[in-house]
Amino acid sequence: MQDKFAGIEEFLATVETGSFSAAGEKLAMTGSAVGKSITRLEQRLGTQLFHRSTRKLVLTREGEVWLASCQRIRDEIEQVQSLLCNEQIEPIGEVRIDLPNIYGRIHLLPKLLKVAQKHPKLRLNLSFEERKIDLITEQIDVSVRFGELDNLNDIIARQIGQNQNRICASPIYLNLQGTPQAPSELIQHICIGSIQPDWLLNNERGEPTRFPVNIQHIMNDGDARLQAALMGLGLVQLPDWLVQPYIEQGSLIPILTNYEPNPDPIHILWQKKLHLQPKVKAVVEALSQP
Repeated sequence: MQDKFAGIEEFLATVETGSFSAAGEKLAMTGSAVGKSITRLEQRLGTQLFHRSTRKLVLTREGEVWLASCQRIRDEIEQVQSLLCNEQIEPIGEVRIDLPNIYGRIHLLPKLLKVAQKHPKLRLNLSFEERKIDLITEQIDVSVRFGELDNLNDIIARQIGQNQNRICASPIYLNLQGTPQAPSELIQHICIGSIQPDWLLNNERGEPTRFPVNIQHIMNDGDARLQAALMGLGLVQLPDWLVQPYIEQGSLIPILTNYEPNPDPIHILWQKKLHLQPKVKAVVEALSQP
């Protein structure tokens, strides 16, 4: 009976090292033996996996398809092996996690520190970014993202909350400048924001609409905008999870609440191939806690 798995290890090693000879060194084989093994694999598949030249090997389109399948199979085998090993029942090893900057530091970092304290063999590799990252190409295990999701191939998503933007101002500002009663009046007020010259709100018909605003103070950091608003320097639009404590204290007053935009979902994302790993499960469960 023909071995259906023959040549896969040699194929993966060749892709990873770039040549038959380097793959042979990695596998303790000769380069010639690696080349013959891949030739037999190509004959069995009925297609060419590499474009061969004297200088380099380049995957064919069929080779790229075969590579993705082989990597997925190898990853799944490694996951099951790790689960069957006693030492892998507990979360062990590094988890690469990407979090939104302010929300991550305020709401998520404490949860991750607790899970790291509970599992001493777990290693956190944290980054705080506002940009949308690609988990696969950037080799991120777990990420938290605001907004609607797209391109979820090989990705699992779980919603953990909502992000509701709210316009606020301090009593100092409102006592001096008055309170806008409609989104169209924002242009008449001093605003604190980014370089974006408009804010998203719902119009009179409940439709999402961008209204022009008078940005006098430009700041690319939410914490900085919050501090400026608390000092009475203008109106600010920030997430409710950031301003709510100050609203409860009376330091900020929400305005135009009838026009607030629809909230954005907040999701945890992680790679499907990792969902069985105890270290990833521990992180996902920690981030899912209210």
